[in-house]
Amino acid sequence: MLLTADKIHDGYRFLPDGYLLEVLDDGSIAQVRPKQEGEHPQYYKGIVCPGFVNAHCHLELSHMHGVIPKHIGLPSFLKAVMQQRNSFAEISIIEAMHMAYENLYMEGTVAVGDIANTTQSIAVREKDKMHVHTFVEALGFVNGLAEKAWQKAKIVFEQYATQQVTRHRLSQSITPHAPYSVSQSLFQYINQQQAADAILSIHNQECLAENEFYLKKEGALIHFLASVGIPTDEFHPPGKSSLLSYASWLDATHPLILVHNTFTSRKDVVGVKQQFPQLYFCLCPNANLYIEDCLPDIAMLMEEEVNICIGTDSLASNDQLSVWAELQTLRQHSVTDWEKLLHWATLGGARALQLADQIGSFTLGKKPGIVQIPDIDSHKVNRIW
Repeated sequence: MLLTADKIHDGYRFLPDGYLLEVLDDGSIAQVRPKQEGEHPQYYKGIVCPGFVNAHCHLELSHMHGVIPKHIGLPSFLKAVMQQRNSFAEISIIEAMHMAYENLYMEGTVAVGDIANTTQSIAVREKDKMHVHTFVEALGFVNGLAEKAWQKAKIVFEQYATQQVTRHRLSQSITPHAPYSVSQSLFQYINQQQAADAILSIHNQECLAENEFYLKKEGALIHFLASVGIPTDEFHPPGKSSLLSYASWLDATHPLILVHNTFTSRKDVVGVKQQFPQLYFCLCPNANLYIEDCLPDIAMLMEEEVNICIGTDSLASNDQLSVWAELQTLRQHSVTDWEKLLHWATLGGARALQLADQIGSFTLGKKPGIVQIPDIDSHKVNRIW
């Protein structure tokens, strides 16, 4: 099959006018080259690019669409999730996940970094339409209970690992949830008790209170933790940002995805990028606006030339799970370079999930999926492959 478009973005950049793709029957890229005289490729209006990568998603929370009000701040949002996520019938939870998965697929997503606290999303991974890396979250803020928290996460992880035996597009790792919900001891368990190259994905500096907690043990997170029965007596603030604190507890061999980064400073970025050769900053702008009504300092991240990828968070904190909608929001907030935005949404995410050898770009032998964007001012995208 030969196809072309007004513009082709290959995952890296826009190709010169007049290029086409040759795609084999199994979706593999055979050639990317200039159109030759006498050829009549299938033409698509607008932009054609590789399939999108949603590097951060919570399919488990799909049943909570519209349940939690907007702009209530992270501590209140977290408490609402904890109080309400289990007040739904199991069948409603599973049906919502299946619907969210299908919507992701139809809107051009080819890979998902999915957060899991339970085994509920095993059911949707069985569909095997997309690459799914499941991040099994470990939580526990009491140092003395770190081993117990690790073992609890490991039981869930092993069920996902068993499923992978029959599904080649599935993978998984155990990851810390966030620095306010994971003790130093548990960070160290997660770091040491799995493969040195296990991918970690951490909710990072999503609210100002997180840094206040690590700097001075002050702020709204103290009250949140007390309200849900989590003791903080043994926590002694390191006196530096949360990111610079927990980064010192992790080995540089781990690919590290930092998610949200709403209150991440240049000092944080400079400090952490010196340590981790595989470091990725995941932007979830619609969720940031939904919860905190604030966006990260994206201009600073671009100036620091860090690796950026795109996520959507959950339907508890977003109106949809569309990577394209995230790009449109970034565009509305001054990131106007479509070449860069599409790179983040494709190859950027593939690299973060360690899938760049299979997807993310129109490169010989890859099966990256193909998405059509008929109009950059429209919410509609079409999955071609």
